[in-house]
Amino acid sequence: MDLFEYQARDLFEAHGVPVLGGITARTPEEARAAAEQLGTPVVVVKAQVKTGGRGKAGGVKLARSPQEAAERASEILGLDINGHRVETVMVAEGADIAEEYYFSLLLDRSTRHYLAMCSTEGGMDIETLARERPDALVRVEVDPLAGLDETVAREIVDAAGFRESDREELVRVLVLLGEVYRENDATLVEVNPLVKTGEGRIVALDAKVTLDDNSAFRHPDWTAYADESSDDPLEIRAREKHLNYVKLDGSVGIIGNGAGLVMSTLDVVAAAGADLPGQPRPANFLDIGGGASAQVMANGLDIILSDPQVKVVFVNVFGGITACSEVAKGIIDALGMLGERATKPIVVRLDGNAVEIGRHMLAEAAHPLVQVSETMDDAARRAAELAAAAE
Repeated sequence: MDLFEYQARDLFEAHGVPVLGGITARTPEEARAAAEQLGTPVVVVKAQVKTGGRGKAGGVKLARSPQEAAERASEILGLDINGHRVETVMVAEGADIAEEYYFSLLLDRSTRHYLAMCSTEGGMDIETLARERPDALVRVEVDPLAGLDETVAREIVDAAGFRESDREELVRVLVLLGEVYRENDATLVEVNPLVKTGEGRIVALDAKVTLDDNSAFRHPDWTAYADESSDDPLEIRAREKHLNYVKLDGSVGIIGNGAGLVMSTLDVVAAAGADLPGQPRPANFLDIGGGASAQVMANGLDIILSDPQVKVVFVNVFGGITACSEVAKGIIDALGMLGERATKPIVVRLDGNAVEIGRHMLAEAAHPLVQVSETMDDAARRAAELAAAAE
């Protein structure tokens, strides 16, 4: 779960990370009132969207009076930034910036460690810095069991080459950012820029945090971070049904059991449609898990068939703990539950435990929408052909 900047800023502040004041606004008048409340000579009006490149897109502007803050907010609200419409801005205190740095702590799955990255050159696109001047970006592995303690923080600031006079305060701030990461089950904490002010203070001028959804059960307060306004309506419905669903831009609906199988199915469908008219692609990722009951299958089919882009559904299931006979029963019962809401072809591939029984059950049911293929490649090809023909 990605947080908006203002949410990440509040999280930083709660853990003692030095930040500047910031107030959210959804209208120009609210932006004016926020600037008046902050009372600083300069404020920054910042678009609140979960994407990068805000500054280049005109989503970050300075204002030197409350009236100017309202004007800048009027220019930013409603902007489309990389496909994200700006509904909220944060009016933040201006800063006397002497130097800009970069810091991030993230989950490195390849090494099963955390990775801390730091540079004395912040404020710019970090990908560009890493590509053009890799020596300017320090990388330090962090043991997840120990976390980013004072010893590791000191190693980071020493390796990055910060001034001796600033190192103690930087160590303190990095330890606090490590605390944000650990105590909130984050997979990313990033500050760009982390600044030194003209007064010599170290301040997090930006805040980016990604939380691990798998840890939500430990954090009931995360419900406050929900942002359904920017979520796809089908994804919201899927969450309500406890389905692992992600909307994609294609015409072949996908249902599978197990994330690995579903990912493979996406690849096979994309390959099958590559040489067909319109190049049909997967319309979604939907993992129904191990319990393919009639209700779970009905919920999955209902959501996928509600997508106007979907022309055909491909059900790809490998029977393990759940036998293919149970999957077949689930499909048959689900179609009965959906009734007239089921209107699009459904290509089914079953394999594994009780596969012959499952295929026989589908053949006996003889539902006009259902077509059975024996292999994943054949099923993917058939689904792509049906999608191409329906374009």
